Amino acid sequence: MRNSTRSQVDPFIVMDVMEAARKAEESGRHIIHMEVGQPSTGAPLGARKALAAALDEGSLGYTVALGLPALRQRIARLYGEWYDVDLNPNRVVVTPGSSGAFLLGFTALFDSGDRVGIGAPGYPSYRQILSALGMTPVDIQTAPENRLQPVAADLNGLDLAGLMVASPANPSGTMLNRDAMAALIDAAQAQDASFISDEIYHGLEYEAKAVTALELTDECYVINSFSKFFSMTGWRVGWMVVPEDHVRVIERIAQNMFICAPHASQVAALAALDCQDEMRENLAVYARNRQLMLEGLPRAGFTNIAPPDGAFYVYADVSDLTKDSRAFAAEILDHAGVAVTPGLDFDPVRGATTLRFSYARSTEDIEEGLARLETFMAQRN
Repeated sequence: MRNSTRSQVDPFIVMDVMEAARKAEESGRHIIHMEVGQPSTGAPLGARKALAAALDEGSLGYTVALGLPALRQRIARLYGEWYDVDLNPNRVVVTPGSSGAFLLGFTALFDSGDRVGIGAPGYPSYRQILSALGMTPVDIQTAPENRLQPVAADLNGLDLAGLMVASPANPSGTMLNRDAMAALIDAAQAQDASFISDEIYHGLEYEAKAVTALELTDECYVINSFSKFFSMTGWRVGWMVVPEDHVRVIERIAQNMFICAPHASQVAALAALDCQDEMRENLAVYARNRQLMLEGLPRAGFTNIAPPDGAFYVYADVSDLTKDSRAFAAEILDHAGVAVTPGLDFDPVRGATTLRFSYARSTEDIEEGLARLETFMAQRN
């Protein structure tokens, strides 16, 4: 059968790395996972208990497309707790993960052929989803001096219908401060471009609180998820905040695309919002791991890194070590037993000379992985 041109999207290379690591483990090797952006911890205990109780009480059927009202209200309250933002819960839409929110947001805001700016390096699925929907992703090559984040001047002459930013970002972990975020919002609005803020790593910050776009404007889409801070990757539940006059637009699309986010996951998510003390215990582990990475990676020979403000990644320029990051990652897996992600996922232009290291696993794993990397690099040199 024929395939559409829209279906010709690139693979998500990190998933290929995960499969190679799985095969190595299947053969009996012990692999340290620094490739995957997934917490090593599970959903909070309160979330699991809430779901068990709900399953005992009865069946879990469809919810309304916008999500359980109680969950939408509790998410709105989170913005008051974290950012002192008074958010109308009617603007909150519960989605099947942040991926579902991207589909809804891009479909609601853009027409086929519209140009949407995304920072490079950046999360690869932005580019692939936009392409699959018939839109045109426009990579904005960010500069190390701007900590691998776009700046307002980067938008000049791009003729964008939209701008997508992420703070903390994947793969760099760097953040936009309030002034930088405001400048990007102003620059986007000046060319009538819709502003979308991916805030999936909020809550995972180490020295300063991340800024939500909702502190600065209501004319934006904000996307978040329970996957990272709340450690619920496989539950596939996220949310988006949209302007009041966009709610019905999103609702109609969601009714047809998804019907609703999984009811069971929504029940667990509602309880997870009151388990933040447990989540901050996880954050303390990431903070320790981050410090180990910032000390251990340069010691191993990965010296050109952007110190992360949030998330659980370190992005390294390895142009002094390789011109083929995919082959280099395979070499590291084969010889050191450490799975890392080549930068090709994140930056089609410069990704052949970059690697992403995740420190979302246990501290014991991070210590072992760094020791292996140091030994491998010493032998390689």
